[in-house]
Amino acid sequence: MQGDKFVRERERLINRLIREGILKDPKVIKAMLKVPREEFVPEKYKQHAYIDSPLPTLNGQTISAPHMVAMMCELLDLDVGHKVLEVGTGSGYHAAVCAEIVAPSDVDSKLWGHVYSIERVPRLAVFARNNLERTGYSDKVTVIVGDGTLGYSPAAPYDRILVTAAAPNIPKPLIEQLALNGRIVIPVGGTYYQELIVGVKISDSEIKTYSAGGCVFVPLIGRYGWRF
Repeated sequence: MQGDKFVRERERLINRLIREGILKDPKVIKAMLKVPREEFVPEKYKQHAYIDSPLPTLNGQTISAPHMVAMMCELLDLDVGHKVLEVGTGSGYHAAVCAEIVAPSDVDSKLWGHVYSIERVPRLAVFARNNLERTGYSDKVTVIVGDGTLGYSPAAPYDRILVTAAAPNIPKPLIEQLALNGRIVIPVGGTYYQELIVGVKISDSEIKTYSAGGCVFVPLIGRYGWRF
């Protein structure tokens, strides 16, 4: 059965990430075991959903490799009730994993957090919304079409901000929209190689940052990102 095959492959991949020390947080492990990555990739790539690699989606964009999704979720230190801003919805997979942590189905919905996700490409936003609807996350994730470098002020401040594209610097609006003691994870650097930066907001105007290592993401395009 196709569904059983994907479940086995998902379990095999997650167990490998645990053995390699990439996955440690039980909340992230539980979420990644539950969210069906095969439902967030184009049909022709479904058979490759559990290869630990980025995969093409639409408009020249990609879905991040599972190990990077795991790393970023762990660095965010997500918990039930958190309000999350994601910049770069893509296919919706990463937003679904975050939603599974901040708004798990086995917790009273009154305690749920929410994920607001911004996508600049309208076609990708539609793709993501359809994927989230089909997999049962549309009530936990709101997809907005716009310039993600500007954030989304109507729902600010955010406990956590996740950026899934590479910026030359941390966009000022994202710092402003991050709650005090909130955390941001963002690739910062050039268009071909970056450092995965973790920042914690320690005052209204200051964040303390450190690098979690090298990474490669597509460029973050917008007013406070790259302009092509």
